[in-house]
Amino acid sequence: MGDRANVVVVRESGEYELYLSRFGAIGIDLDLLAGPAEALSMARHLKAVDWWLDDVHCQGAALLDLGRKVLMLFAWEGPSAEMRHRAATLELLQEAWTGWEVRWMYDGPAELRTYLGLDPGHVRARGSGLAVGPLLEPDDEELADPEPMLAVVTVGTEHCYVLANISDHPVREGAALLDRLAGGPEHGVCRAPADAGIHVDPLRRRVGWWVLGASAQAYEMPQRWPGWTVEFWQDRWEEHVLTAPGRFSPPPVDHARALADVRSAAERRRETRTRP
Repeated sequence: MGDRANVVVVRESGEYELYLSRFGAIGIDLDLLAGPAEALSMARHLKAVDWWLDDVHCQGAALLDLGRKVLMLFAWEGPSAEMRHRAATLELLQEAWTGWEVRWMYDGPAELRTYLGLDPGHVRARGSGLAVGPLLEPDDEELADPEPMLAVVTVGTEHCYVLANISDHPVREGAALLDRLAGGPEHGVCRAPADAGIHVDPLRRRVGWWVLGASAQAYEMPQRWPGWTVEFWQDRWEEHVLTAPGRFSPPPVDHARALADVRSAAERRRETRTRP
């Protein structure tokens, strides 16, 4: 699918410049750790374009508003989208962008356009249909990966399923998700770190969901669950742990180690970029 990202620079006048990075989505969070001046320089070395990646083909994005001092970003892959490194990455970004507001874009490129006062529907991938990730068996090798791409789904107090988080977030399926899960492989408890999740309470008809990357139409999910109460936890996976005790128990995060990991990764990336 590629590694493409859109980068937007909003000048003090309010006018914006749109750029395309063909190989910059993975690592865009590490690049931004260099701070505003370096990020602006990197952006203006990209190809200026007048067309936008849609929310299927845009794997990452950043917006630098020079007047309001707002940094917006999202990525599908990289430390900012990993449970172990998420909080550390955002903390380091805020340090690197002192005096700026740092925002995560849960609705991907559509959120960029909304911020600019443009129609978000322009980047909706129309006619692509719903792409659902397969259910994984408890012994699937993906669960042993240090940074697996997983969506954990808990239902009520007794059921836990794990899906490959390689397509649409399972919350987008609406209540039909329950039919797909019926008879699927039970995990009992998910102890692996995930990068997305959803808890469904059929008795109370309540749904809570979260994501570390982005999900198209993230703020419109209640429309997919008519008659249900839907709560968006954004990146707060801890809410899922509390709501489904004994069903989702990911490894504890060593914050100091995570900070060191992200700093090291950013330094290696800078060295790679500057190497002749």
